[in-house]
Amino acid sequence: MEVTVNTAGPVFTGQASALVTRYTQAGVQELADWAEGEVHRVLGQVLRHPTGYYESRVTVNRVSGDSIAITDGGVVYGPWLEGISSRNQTTRFKGYSTFRRVAERVEKRADRTFAAIFARGGL
Repeated sequence: MEVTVNTAGPVFTGQASALVTRYTQAGVQELADWAEGEVHRVLGQVLRHPTGYYESRVTVNRVSGDSIAITDGGVVYGPWLEGISSRNQTTRFKGYSTFRRVAERVEKRADRTFAAIFARGGL
């Protein structure tokens, strides 16, 4: 899952650009922290025999200044758990769709998160 916000265009010139960048980074970080917690919460609900390994691999990584990715660190069975592996097509297990479901929730929450950051004056 990746959250990207473009900070380009006529509105983002001069001093406003630095301020918007700070607000954007704060919003992206707040959303990423929430999403990481949400992934852990959902995994806690769906995993039947958790060992703790998969959950421990879920991390937030900054991809660029305004882009953060939440991943499972490339765990080999991650695609199978998510339901996007070719093995899911040949077995009864269709995956948990954890990251996809959380991504939808992040999209719904983004406007509210950024509005709250601007309302409280940024950081």
